[in-house]
Amino acid sequence: MILRALALDFGDTLAVPGPDPDGRTVVEVLRGMPATDIPDTFAAVFDHVHCITRAGDRVRDEHTSFADEIRHAAARCGARVPDPEAVAGPVFERVPDSRVIGRAAEALRHIRARRDLVCVLACDTQRPEAVRRRTLARAGIEACFDAVVLSCTIGLRKPHPDFYAEVERACGVAREQIMFVGNTPSKDATAPHLYGMQAVLIAPTGRPAGLAEEIGVIGHFADLPDYLDRAVPDAAAPGGISPGSRPPARR
Repeated sequence: MILRALALDFGDTLAVPGPDPDGRTVVEVLRGMPATDIPDTFAAVFDHVHCITRAGDRVRDEHTSFADEIRHAAARCGARVPDPEAVAGPVFERVPDSRVIGRAAEALRHIRARRDLVCVLACDTQRPEAVRRRTLARAGIEACFDAVVLSCTIGLRKPHPDFYAEVERACGVAREQIMFVGNTPSKDATAPHLYGMQAVLIAPTGRPAGLAEEIGVIGHFADLPDYLDRAVPDAAAPGGISPGSRPPARR
């Protein structure tokens, strides 16, 4: 096995997911922004738009931007929002981000200290990159990542093949040398495996029925260092990557 990069999911892999923003929070932010006119009905309209938009995105493997959700909600209720693109930042300042799991953070730092691998965060999220990077920094793991691939940035969600193509570009190595790690069988294991990547599923209850035998299974992200020790025993041995030879990731 040649392993040169890790692509890591975030929610329920490295972190406990945070809440979605609700209409009331969005209204509070909008009313504090210049030149806006926000009727009382906006909160309920936004909640409805958000619900149907996310449902449609999941069907199409797309990611509608938060700004477009604001535009759609404003159009439905006659609100005036001069700069929808500026709304996501302050909204997600108010809404807690995911909480990084201590054991997972420790395992990631351990891997980075021992193995010269490119590491890319690859996840579906509404949070802007600046918000997610701040969360990583507070948990002491931002420096572990060479790049981030977020659905809100590229407009696509897992398991769209182009999502994994973007991850491959960010890693800067061949797809078969990338190991995708996450907790959702369809998005974090089967789809990257079919794309040509290695894959490891986090499954606390064990291997799901029908999962390809080539896909590894661990119970918690904290188990990944031991899994790598078994799968790639020595980072400097044939099939691994020698220290100092890590290729530059593409940001």
